[in-house]
Amino acid sequence: MPQTTTAQNYLKELYQLQQRSDDRTPIPLGQLADSVGVTPGTATTMVKRFADDGLMRYTPRRGARLTAKGEKVALGVLRRHRIVETFLVQHLGLDWAEVHAEAEVLEHAISEKVLDRLDALLGHPTTDPHGSPIPPANGKMRRIAMRPLSRCKPGQRVTVGRLLDTAPSFLKLAESLGLLPDTKLHIVDINEDADAVTLKVGRRNPTTLGLSAADKIMVS
Repeated sequence: MPQTTTAQNYLKELYQLQQRSDDRTPIPLGQLADSVGVTPGTATTMVKRFADDGLMRYTPRRGARLTAKGEKVALGVLRRHRIVETFLVQHLGLDWAEVHAEAEVLEHAISEKVLDRLDALLGHPTTDPHGSPIPPANGKMRRIAMRPLSRCKPGQRVTVGRLLDTAPSFLKLAESLGLLPDTKLHIVDINEDADAVTLKVGRRNPTTLGLSAADKIMVS
């Protein structure tokens, strides 16, 4: 696994962008740059370096995708991140809306020995507090069929599976509306003209959510 924090972040972010893409086309470098928080020129330089190391496949003017070698590294980083998040919430009592930033730091420092102990202590969880799947130690991710809440139809009853946006403001909004992982919802109406989805959570009164926010909530 690459030892630099920068390398691990690039591979992790590219993996997550690939997972949100509908096809297997290269991810534009501008999109990767935004995700990592650098300029497109910096991203291009780094991607070329990763391609030389066999971690990515780079196609000029199109973008990049991870190789099998790069994906293995990315999954390792995500495993660390999500196990750490779970530990911080379940055993240290940190707010689920704030653990992402803490895990971003700890994921690069924790040893495999400590990671394995944490995994065992937690009972080998399969998802983190936000519903994101935790890669198993063997690196073979199990695909779970989900779709964005924004793509559902009126009348459907669905279950919240995962929140894609880990920004504290978004997570606090989701929590205030009761949109937590494993929560069952009833889709009352979807109005694209009004950019809104109306839904009912349990016995609460119906609430309205913008489609852009609903697009970040994965359901099954």
